[in-house]
Amino acid sequence: MSARTMLLVVHTGRDEAVKAANMAAQQLRDAAVIVRVLADEEDSLAIPGSQTVGPRGDPAAGCEMVLVLGGDGTLLRAAEVARPAAVPVVGINLGHVGFLAEAEPDRLAETVDHVLRGDYTVEERMTIDVTITSAGAQVYSGWALNEASVEKASRARMVELIAEVDGRPLSRWGCDGLVLATPTGSTAYAFSAGGPIVAPEVEALLLVPISAHAVFARPLVVGPASVIAVEVLPGAGGAVLFCDGRRTFTMPASARVEVRKGKQPVLLARVHPAPFSERLVAKFDLPVHGWRGRHA
Repeated sequence: MSARTMLLVVHTGRDEAVKAANMAAQQLRDAAVIVRVLADEEDSLAIPGSQTVGPRGDPAAGCEMVLVLGGDGTLLRAAEVARPAAVPVVGINLGHVGFLAEAEPDRLAETVDHVLRGDYTVEERMTIDVTITSAGAQVYSGWALNEASVEKASRARMVELIAEVDGRPLSRWGCDGLVLATPTGSTAYAFSAGGPIVAPEVEALLLVPISAHAVFARPLVVGPASVIAVEVLPGAGGAVLFCDGRRTFTMPASARVEVRKGKQPVLLARVHPAPFSERLVAKFDLPVHGWRGRHA
Protein backbone atom coordinates (compact mmCIF):
# COMPACT_ATOMS: atom_id res chain seq x y z
CA MET A 1 0.00 0.00 0.00
CA SER A 2 1.42 3.38 -0.99
CA ALA A 3 1.94 6.03 1.68
CA ARG A 4 -0.66 8.76 2.06
CA THR A 5 0.45 12.12 0.65
CA MET A 6 -0.98 15.58 1.24
CA LEU A 7 0.05 18.90 -0.28
CA LEU A 8 0.28 22.13 1.72
CA VAL A 9 -0.41 25.47 0.01
CA VAL A 10 0.38 28.38 2.30
CA HIS A 11 0.27 32.18 2.39
CA THR A 12 3.96 32.40 3.25
CA GLY A 13 3.78 36.18 3.62
CA ARG A 14 1.96 35.72 6.94
CA ASP A 15 3.92 34.46 9.91
CA GLU A 16 0.81 32.91 11.48
CA ALA A 17 0.20 30.90 8.29
CA VAL A 18 3.78 29.59 8.25
CA LYS A 19 3.51 28.64 11.92
CA ALA A 20 0.17 26.91 11.33
CA ALA A 21 1.61 25.05 8.32
CA ASN A 22 4.43 23.66 10.45
CA MET A 23 1.96 22.57 13.12
CA ALA A 24 -0.21 20.84 10.52
CA ALA A 25 2.84 19.23 8.91
CA GLN A 26 3.95 17.80 12.26
CA GLN A 27 0.49 16.37 12.86
CA LEU A 28 0.52 14.79 9.39
CA ARG A 29 4.02 13.35 9.82
CA ASP A 30 3.04 11.86 13.19
CA ALA A 31 0.34 9.98 11.27
CA ALA A 32 2.92 8.73 8.72
CA VAL A 33 1.61 11.02 5.98
CA ILE A 34 4.05 12.37 3.40
CA VAL A 35 3.94 16.17 3.38
CA ARG A 36 4.39 17.80 -0.01
CA VAL A 37 5.13 21.52 -0.49
CA LEU A 38 5.44 23.77 -3.52
CA ALA A 39 8.98 24.63 -4.57
CA ASP A 40 8.46 28.39 -4.29
CA GLU A 41 7.24 27.96 -0.69
CA GLU A 42 9.89 25.49 0.47
CA ASP A 43 12.39 27.99 1.90
CA SER A 44 9.77 30.03 3.75
CA LEU A 45 8.14 26.97 5.31
CA ALA A 46 11.31 25.00 6.13
CA ILE A 47 9.33 21.86 6.97
CA PRO A 48 11.70 18.98 7.80
CA GLY A 49 11.40 15.95 5.56
CA SER A 50 8.88 17.51 3.20
CA GLN A 51 8.65 16.49 -0.45
CA THR A 52 9.10 19.42 -2.84
CA VAL A 53 7.22 19.69 -6.12
CA GLY A 54 7.80 22.24 -8.86
CA PRO A 55 5.22 24.44 -10.59
CA ARG A 56 5.27 22.44 -13.80
CA GLY A 57 3.46 19.19 -14.29
CA ASP A 58 0.79 18.23 -11.80
CA PRO A 59 1.91 19.06 -8.23
CA ALA A 60 -1.21 17.54 -6.61
CA ALA A 61 -1.09 14.26 -8.55
CA GLY A 62 -1.19 11.32 -6.16
CA CYS A 63 -2.25 13.46 -3.20
CA GLU A 64 -5.24 12.66 -1.02
CA MET A 65 -5.88 16.28 -0.08
CA VAL A 66 -4.61 19.82 -0.58
CA LEU A 67 -4.51 21.60 2.78
CA VAL A 68 -4.63 25.40 2.42
CA LEU A 69 -3.50 27.84 5.09
CA GLY A 70 -4.35 31.41 4.16
CA GLY A 71 -7.29 33.44 2.88
CA ASP A 72 -9.56 33.02 -0.13
CA GLY A 73 -6.79 34.19 -2.46
CA THR A 74 -4.56 31.35 -1.27
CA LEU A 75 -7.41 28.88 -1.70
CA LEU A 76 -8.00 30.09 -5.26
CA ARG A 77 -4.30 29.54 -5.94
CA ALA A 78 -4.59 26.05 -4.45
CA ALA A 79 -7.60 25.34 -6.65
CA GLU A 80 -5.41 25.90 -9.71
CA VAL A 81 -3.08 23.18 -8.42
CA ALA A 82 -5.73 20.73 -7.23
CA ARG A 83 -8.24 20.90 -10.09
CA PRO A 84 -6.21 19.09 -12.80
CA ALA A 85 -5.70 16.12 -10.45
CA ALA A 86 -9.32 16.17 -9.14
CA VAL A 87 -7.99 16.38 -5.58
CA PRO A 88 -10.17 17.97 -2.86
CA VAL A 89 -9.10 21.19 -1.14
CA VAL A 90 -9.67 22.05 2.51
CA GLY A 91 -8.94 25.56 3.80
CA ILE A 92 -7.96 26.97 7.18
CA ASN A 93 -8.80 30.67 7.17
CA LEU A 94 -5.85 32.89 7.97
CA GLY A 95 -7.16 35.79 5.90
CA HIS A 96 -10.09 38.17 6.35
CA VAL A 97 -13.54 36.84 5.43
CA GLY A 98 -12.31 33.47 4.21
CA PHE A 99 -15.63 32.41 2.74
CA LEU A 100 -14.14 29.40 0.95
CA ALA A 101 -12.28 28.14 4.01
CA GLU A 102 -13.58 25.27 6.08
CA ALA A 103 -12.33 26.30 9.51
CA GLU A 104 -10.75 29.06 11.57
CA PRO A 105 -7.22 28.71 13.03
CA ASP A 106 -8.42 27.52 16.43
CA ARG A 107 -9.81 24.41 14.76
CA LEU A 108 -6.65 23.54 12.82
CA ALA A 109 -5.73 20.40 14.76
CA GLU A 110 -9.34 19.23 14.79
CA THR A 111 -9.68 19.76 11.05
CA VAL A 112 -6.46 17.88 10.26
CA ASP A 113 -7.64 15.07 12.54
CA HIS A 114 -10.91 14.81 10.57
CA VAL A 115 -8.93 14.64 7.32
CA LEU A 116 -6.63 11.93 8.69
CA ARG A 117 -9.64 9.83 9.71
CA GLY A 118 -11.31 10.36 6.33
CA ASP A 119 -14.17 12.00 8.18
CA TYR A 120 -15.23 14.53 5.57
CA THR A 121 -17.52 15.00 2.61
CA VAL A 122 -16.60 16.46 -0.77
CA GLU A 123 -18.58 19.15 -2.57
CA GLU A 124 -18.31 19.75 -6.29
CA ARG A 125 -18.15 23.48 -6.95
CA MET A 126 -19.19 24.59 -10.40
CA THR A 127 -16.57 26.43 -12.44
CA ILE A 128 -16.81 28.42 -15.65
CA ASP A 129 -14.89 27.94 -18.89
CA VAL A 130 -13.85 31.17 -20.58
CA THR A 131 -12.81 31.73 -24.18
CA ILE A 132 -11.91 34.89 -26.11
CA THR A 133 -12.10 35.21 -29.86
CA SER A 134 -10.86 38.03 -32.07
CA ALA A 135 -11.25 38.31 -35.84
CA GLY A 136 -12.80 34.86 -35.87
CA ALA A 137 -9.90 33.14 -34.11
CA GLN A 138 -9.65 31.94 -30.51
CA VAL A 139 -6.94 33.88 -28.71
CA TYR A 140 -7.49 32.78 -25.09
CA SER A 141 -8.92 29.85 -23.14
CA GLY A 142 -9.20 29.71 -19.35
CA TRP A 143 -11.43 28.95 -16.40
CA ALA A 144 -12.49 30.35 -13.04
CA LEU A 145 -13.96 29.13 -9.77
CA ASN A 146 -15.31 32.50 -8.59
CA GLU A 147 -15.65 34.76 -11.60
CA ALA A 148 -14.38 36.13 -14.86
CA SER A 149 -14.53 39.91 -15.08
CA VAL A 150 -14.22 42.09 -18.17
CA GLU A 151 -12.93 45.46 -17.01
CA LYS A 152 -11.84 48.73 -18.55
CA ALA A 153 -8.15 48.93 -19.35
CA SER A 154 -7.87 52.67 -18.69
CA ARG A 155 -8.82 54.26 -15.39
CA ALA A 156 -9.81 57.46 -17.18
CA ARG A 157 -12.28 55.92 -19.64
CA MET A 158 -15.32 53.70 -19.52
CA VAL A 159 -15.49 50.61 -21.68
CA GLU A 160 -18.45 49.98 -24.00
CA LEU A 161 -19.73 46.43 -23.69
CA ILE A 162 -22.68 44.56 -25.11
CA ALA A 163 -23.89 41.33 -23.50
CA GLU A 164 -25.52 38.36 -25.18
CA VAL A 165 -27.34 35.38 -23.66
CA ASP A 166 -27.88 32.21 -25.66
CA GLY A 167 -27.18 33.90 -28.97
CA ARG A 168 -29.47 36.89 -28.44
CA PRO A 169 -28.41 40.45 -27.43
CA LEU A 170 -29.32 41.52 -23.90
CA SER A 171 -28.09 45.08 -23.35
CA ARG A 172 -25.31 47.54 -23.94
CA TRP A 173 -23.49 49.48 -21.24
CA GLY A 174 -20.91 52.18 -20.85
CA CYS A 175 -19.38 50.89 -17.63
CA ASP A 176 -16.33 49.93 -15.63
CA GLY A 177 -16.90 46.31 -16.59
CA LEU A 178 -19.00 43.17 -16.12
CA VAL A 179 -18.61 40.32 -13.63
CA LEU A 180 -19.52 36.83 -14.86
CA ALA A 181 -19.69 34.67 -11.76
CA THR A 182 -20.50 31.25 -10.39
CA PRO A 183 -22.63 30.69 -7.27
CA THR A 184 -19.37 30.18 -5.35
CA GLY A 185 -18.25 33.59 -6.60
CA SER A 186 -21.54 35.24 -5.68
CA THR A 187 -20.11 36.12 -2.25
CA ALA A 188 -16.95 37.61 -3.76
CA TYR A 189 -16.47 40.29 -6.46
CA ALA A 190 -20.03 39.87 -7.77
CA PHE A 191 -21.38 40.61 -4.29
CA SER A 192 -19.26 43.77 -4.04
CA ALA A 193 -20.66 44.89 -7.40
CA GLY A 194 -24.25 44.50 -6.18
CA GLY A 195 -25.02 40.98 -7.32
CA PRO A 196 -27.23 38.45 -5.53
CA ILE A 197 -25.97 35.73 -3.22
CA VAL A 198 -26.64 32.29 -4.68
CA ALA A 199 -26.29 29.08 -2.66
CA PRO A 200 -23.37 27.01 -3.94
CA GLU A 201 -25.47 23.93 -4.69
CA VAL A 202 -27.49 25.95 -7.22
CA GLU A 203 -26.02 25.70 -10.70
CA ALA A 204 -26.29 29.09 -12.40
CA LEU A 205 -24.35 31.83 -14.15
CA LEU A 206 -24.43 35.41 -12.86
CA LEU A 207 -23.94 38.59 -14.89
CA VAL A 208 -23.33 41.74 -12.81
CA PRO A 209 -22.55 45.16 -14.39
CA ILE A 210 -19.94 47.30 -12.65
CA SER A 211 -20.83 51.00 -12.34
CA ALA A 212 -22.93 50.93 -15.50
CA HIS A 213 -24.38 54.15 -16.94
CA ALA A 214 -27.75 52.75 -18.04
CA VAL A 215 -31.37 52.54 -16.97
CA PHE A 216 -31.16 48.75 -16.93
CA ALA A 217 -28.06 47.76 -14.98
CA ARG A 218 -29.44 45.00 -12.77
CA PRO A 219 -27.74 41.68 -12.15
CA LEU A 220 -28.99 38.69 -14.11
CA VAL A 221 -29.02 35.00 -13.17
CA VAL A 222 -29.36 32.37 -15.91
CA GLY A 223 -29.33 28.58 -15.99
CA PRO A 224 -26.24 26.37 -16.24
CA ALA A 225 -26.95 25.45 -19.87
CA SER A 226 -26.83 29.09 -21.00
CA VAL A 227 -23.86 30.75 -22.65
CA ILE A 228 -23.11 34.38 -21.83
CA ALA A 229 -21.07 36.40 -24.30
CA VAL A 230 -19.63 39.89 -23.90
CA GLU A 231 -18.34 41.93 -26.82
CA VAL A 232 -16.06 44.92 -26.51
CA LEU A 233 -17.32 47.62 -28.85
CA PRO A 234 -14.69 49.32 -30.99
CA GLY A 235 -13.39 52.81 -30.30
CA ALA A 236 -14.47 52.97 -26.66
CA GLY A 237 -11.37 52.06 -24.71
CA GLY A 238 -9.71 48.70 -24.24
CA ALA A 239 -10.61 45.91 -21.81
CA VAL A 240 -8.84 43.34 -19.67
CA LEU A 241 -10.11 39.92 -18.67
CA PHE A 242 -9.45 38.71 -15.12
CA CYS A 243 -10.10 35.10 -14.07
CA ASP A 244 -10.46 34.84 -10.30
CA GLY A 245 -8.47 38.07 -10.10
CA ARG A 246 -5.32 36.02 -10.73
CA ARG A 247 -5.00 35.28 -14.44
CA THR A 248 -5.26 38.22 -16.83
CA PHE A 249 -5.50 38.74 -20.57
CA THR A 250 -5.48 42.06 -22.40
CA MET A 251 -8.28 41.89 -24.92
CA PRO A 252 -7.82 42.99 -28.53
CA ALA A 253 -10.20 45.55 -30.02
CA SER A 254 -13.63 44.09 -30.83
CA ALA A 255 -12.85 40.92 -28.84
CA ARG A 256 -15.61 38.55 -27.74
CA VAL A 257 -15.69 36.68 -24.41
CA GLU A 258 -17.83 33.58 -24.00
CA VAL A 259 -18.56 32.04 -20.60
CA ARG A 260 -20.25 28.69 -19.99
CA LYS A 261 -20.47 26.09 -17.24
CA GLY A 262 -17.05 24.52 -16.75
CA LYS A 263 -16.35 20.95 -17.74
CA GLN A 264 -14.36 20.26 -14.58
CA PRO A 265 -15.44 21.34 -11.08
CA VAL A 266 -13.27 22.20 -8.09
CA LEU A 267 -13.61 19.81 -5.15
CA LEU A 268 -13.97 21.31 -1.65
CA ALA A 269 -13.71 19.07 1.41
CA ARG A 270 -16.14 19.72 4.27
CA VAL A 271 -15.32 18.47 7.75
CA HIS A 272 -17.57 20.82 9.72
CA PRO A 273 -20.95 20.61 7.94
CA ALA A 274 -23.17 23.67 8.33
CA PRO A 275 -26.08 25.10 6.33
CA PHE A 276 -25.11 27.78 3.84
CA SER A 277 -27.24 30.31 5.74
CA GLU A 278 -25.18 29.63 8.87
CA ARG A 279 -21.99 30.39 6.96
CA LEU A 280 -23.48 33.65 5.73
CA VAL A 281 -24.36 34.70 9.27
CA ALA A 282 -20.89 33.84 10.54
CA LYS A 283 -18.85 35.36 7.71
CA PHE A 284 -20.87 38.57 7.32
CA ASP A 285 -21.71 38.90 11.02
CA LEU A 286 -25.40 39.21 10.18
CA PRO A 287 -27.79 40.38 12.94
CA VAL A 288 -29.93 37.45 14.08
CA HIS A 289 -30.61 38.51 17.67
CA GLY A 290 -34.24 37.84 18.54
CA TRP A 291 -34.62 34.71 16.43
CA ARG A 292 -36.71 32.17 18.34
CA GLY A 293 -36.74 29.26 15.93
CA ARG A 294 -39.55 27.18 14.52
CA HIS A 295 -40.38 25.54 17.88
CA ALA A 296 -40.50 28.74 19.97
